[in-house]
Amino acid sequence: MLESKYELADELSMNAKAQDANISAIRNDEEYACKNSVSANLENAIKYSNHKGYGETCAKVILFGEHSVVYGHSAIALPLKNLRMRAVVTSCNESLAPASCESLSSTSSESLASTTNLDSHITLSCLDFTGKLSEIPTRFNSIRTAIRASLEFAGWSGESLHIFTESDFPAERGLGSSAAAAGAVIRAILDYYGVSASNDEIFKLTQTAECVAHGRSSGLDATATAASWPVRFSRGCFDRMEINMRAWLVLADSGCKGMTRETVEALRSRLESNPVEVGAQLNKLGEIAAVAEDDLAFGRIENMGKQMTFAHRILADLGVSTAKLDALVDAACQHGALGAKLTGGGGGGCVIALADSEDAAKRVSEAFKNAGACDTWVVNIGDSAIN
Repeated sequence: MLESKYELADELSMNAKAQDANISAIRNDEEYACKNSVSANLENAIKYSNHKGYGETCAKVILFGEHSVVYGHSAIALPLKNLRMRAVVTSCNESLAPASCESLSSTSSESLASTTNLDSHITLSCLDFTGKLSEIPTRFNSIRTAIRASLEFAGWSGESLHIFTESDFPAERGLGSSAAAAGAVIRAILDYYGVSASNDEIFKLTQTAECVAHGRSSGLDATATAASWPVRFSRGCFDRMEINMRAWLVLADSGCKGMTRETVEALRSRLESNPVEVGAQLNKLGEIAAVAEDDLAFGRIENMGKQMTFAHRILADLGVSTAKLDALVDAACQHGALGAKLTGGGGGGCVIALADSEDAAKRVSEAFKNAGACDTWVVNIGDSAIN
């Protein structure tokens, strides 16, 4: 057990620049046109701002334990350190501030300091939205919460700011985008003001945003999206895991938004209606996660693959999969994957598959695309960048 359950956090911001990419991203250019536009804004912000703050986190996948973790079983999550979430904070009071800051820059710093309406003096560029914090769509409420909480922590006194975010991975796919975005923005704001914060404090700030995004939050995403090691989570505690397995993980984006809140509530109702059968299935998912820990530690790749497919069948029986996710799992298994399953809350989102070679991973990636995946990534999970 770690001395602190948050010890995993925040290594990325110190080390990310020095790490080589270990993910092959196979992207649709049209799907990422918006992302490229934000990237250009980020470059301009960095180029023209004398004073800036920077924060970075990453995506994550749940290998085993989704849903059963809610009922006391363990879950295993893997940070994907090269699918990154970045945030940059710049001042809107500079002569070369972004265009979206123009309406704020004309206001004197004295009047800004006297206002209590923070949302009117912060602008945000995130995905397809650029505008004042007071105008953001409800889907960005967790980001607004992260901004408010971190500015309060930093002692914001009315300065007008612009915050950019950029992501290598899509939102609402079970990859931890809300926690990653919150964590990156919080780190960028603290960096901008030169304010130090402990890992515990950053975790708590991120959790404030996560509770807005998902209701009750376990903290797994907040930890895994800032970790440099695989994470085991059980009953509120986090362990750092060792992986001794030469294997490749292939991720496929179904193109459908995940529905974690809905699937969790639906499964809770199902458990209440049929506690014996559903309880047994959840217990089995917990047992699979426990066995997978040993599989990862001792390199039992074939057994882990079988456990992945077994877990998916149980999740499908519990009603959290979809026809699209089932089709992607079948396509992977029919084209060389040792096993495959949905990852995250289900109802959409992503599928992961296990391969024993890079060539096999490429074949699985092609099979995913042919089965309708809109995006795929290949991760070498045995690489030292993850270990």
